[in-house]
Amino acid sequence: MSDRAEGAAAVRADGLDVRRGGKTVLRGVCLELPAGRVCALVGPNGGGKTTFLETAAGLLRPHKGTVRLLGADPDSDSGRARLAFVGQDKPLYPRLTVADTLRMGRDLNPGWRPDLAARMLGERIPEQARIGSLSGGQRTRVALALAMGKAADVLLLDEPLADLDPLSRHHVTSVLMSDAAERGTSIVMSSHVLAELEGVADELLLLDNGGVRMSGPVDEALADHRLLTGSTAETAPQDVPALPGVVEARTRGRRTTLLVRGDGTLPGGPWQSEEPSLETLLMSYLRSPESPPWIACHPGETVPEATHTGAAA
Repeated sequence: MSDRAEGAAAVRADGLDVRRGGKTVLRGVCLELPAGRVCALVGPNGGGKTTFLETAAGLLRPHKGTVRLLGADPDSDSGRARLAFVGQDKPLYPRLTVADTLRMGRDLNPGWRPDLAARMLGERIPEQARIGSLSGGQRTRVALALAMGKAADVLLLDEPLADLDPLSRHHVTSVLMSDAAERGTSIVMSSHVLAELEGVADELLLLDNGGVRMSGPVDEALADHRLLTGSTAETAPQDVPALPGVVEARTRGRRTTLLVRGDGTLPGGPWQSEEPSLETLLMSYLRSPESPPWIACHPGETVPEATHTGAAA
């Protein structure tokens, strides 16, 4: 029976410290991303997203702690066989044609699936074109086609939508979601385009300053927060931001907007209450680094204390 069938996490980190250039980029990271889910990895520049993905892909070795991919060391033969990684630089040979590049992928991967690669590539990129003649978005599609063709159990994608026009973004997202649904592929993808993650991601991982700020199912994160709006004069005393459960308080003119955890009940009402959008939720946590992290426990999981305290040096 495979690790995936046994319920192993797609990616699990325990006490993970990673250093780059003499600086600790990730510290004390403990998390578990369930298999068969689509995880949105978000955070500010320098927050640790790329370092986390490269460590999960076995390209970087932890200074402390461990990272496992479907229960295996990602730098082992079994780990490498089950993952595909696409970095931001998307290294391809510029003098090869698209067809040559896909043929190389076939030769290097025993389980190569030409149908999956072709689905990602689409019909707009001629296979006889040289890689060096393609636009940045087209090269991204070729790199993603290589990853798809490998038919890996886990896809680790660093900003896969950044170079794409709106039509290509829609195509790539649709192909990834179909693959996750049809094959049960685990996908971890970083993105700065927060609005495009709504309705796409099952899981959320927010890294900031080298530590975990949010981790858990998207629907649970949204349901556990409320967006409250009220009159500044009537409902927003000066100490509102310090009240338990308040993640962020923003005042514009005579209106105050609060993002709160729990049922959204605060003294001094009335408040207009609604569920926040995913973009609003993420932006509030990014603007409020002093607020406690939001960490959800998956069934049977105990979240280590280190998950709540990770910070970069």
